[in-house]
Amino acid sequence: MGSRTVCFEQSLGILGEPMFGDRLERLAFNALPGAFTTDMWAHQYNQQPNQVECSLHVKPWTTDGPESNLFGLEPNFGCCTANFSQGLPKFTASLFMLSQDDGLAAVAYAPCEVGTTVRDTFVHLIENTDYPFRGAVHMIIHPASPLAFPMFLRIPGWAKGTTIQVNGQPQPIPIPGTFARIERTWNRGDRLDIEFPLEPRVSRWFHDSVAVERGALWLKLRDRGMTADWQVYPTTQWNYALGLSDEISSEAISVTEGEVGNNPFDAKSAPVRLHVKGRKLVNWRAVDGVADPVPESPVISDQPEEKITLVPYAAAKLRITAFPQLKA
Repeated sequence: MGSRTVCFEQSLGILGEPMFGDRLERLAFNALPGAFTTDMWAHQYNQQPNQVECSLHVKPWTTDGPESNLFGLEPNFGCCTANFSQGLPKFTASLFMLSQDDGLAAVAYAPCEVGTTVRDTFVHLIENTDYPFRGAVHMIIHPASPLAFPMFLRIPGWAKGTTIQVNGQPQPIPIPGTFARIERTWNRGDRLDIEFPLEPRVSRWFHDSVAVERGALWLKLRDRGMTADWQVYPTTQWNYALGLSDEISSEAISVTEGEVGNNPFDAKSAPVRLHVKGRKLVNWRAVDGVADPVPESPVISDQPEEKITLVPYAAAKLRITAFPQLKA
C-alpha cells in the first residue's frame, strides 16, 4: 500500500492532475491505516472493502495463501513487515511540491511544516489541521523576505463549496477537481485558511451498491514474542441494506463529531461517526469467511428498521463498505 501512495504522488508530480491527489488521500486515509492495528504491531497483506472475517480460509486467496488476510507480524509475505510503516511517512514527505512556474503547491493535506526555497528565497510554512476528520486547514506562510509567487491549493473533486481566505479576505470560489491559484506578494505571518465542506455523500459501486463517504473480536492465533498473529471474527450482524438515495438529507444521515485524538483510526474513539437507517438482508451471507458478492440493488427486506453507526474505513478492521440499497 505504501508503494501505491508513492505511485500516485509521482503521477501527480509528473502530470499535475488533481485527481491523483484525490486517489492518494483515499489510500492514505482509508486503505493504508485500515491494514494495520492501532499499535502498529500487526498488519494485513490483503484486505477487503467488505471484510466480515479475517481467518485461515483459503477462499478467496487462491494465490496468496490462507494467512494473507490475518493481522500479524508477517502474514504470507515478510517483505511488508519492513515496508508497511513507510506509507504514511512517504505520504507526509510529498504534501507540498514546487510548481513549474516557481510556485508552491499543496497537493494533499495533513498537519506539517515545510521548509523550502522558492525563487531563491527560503519559505517556512506551518499547516495546522485535523483533516480529513475536519474540513478546516490553516496555513501560516513565513518567507524570509516579502516574496511574490503563486500558491496552488488542490481542491478535491468532492469539495463543492470550498472557501479560501487570505488574511481574512475571501478569495474567489474555487472549482472542485482543480488547483486554486493564489498569486500575490507573501509577507511573513500571512495566513491562508481553507474550509472544505464535509457533507456526507453516496457513491455507487458493484451491483449498484452504495457506499457512504464521510465495528470485532480479536482471537490470538499464535505468539511471536512481542507481537502475535490474530484471527478476527464478527460479534454482530453485518449484512444490512441501507435506506439511502443519491440525494443525501440530514434526516437520512446524521453526523457526530468527537475529539481528534492521538489515534484517530481507533474505532473506540473514532472522531467521526455517521448514523443511518437500514434493515438486515438475511439472504446475504458469508461463505468460508468471505462475504458473498453484494446483491444487485435495489433490494427488499422484511426485517425491522434499525439505526446503524458507521465509522471511518480505517478504524473498522471488520467492515462493510459497499451496502445494498433498499428499494424505496
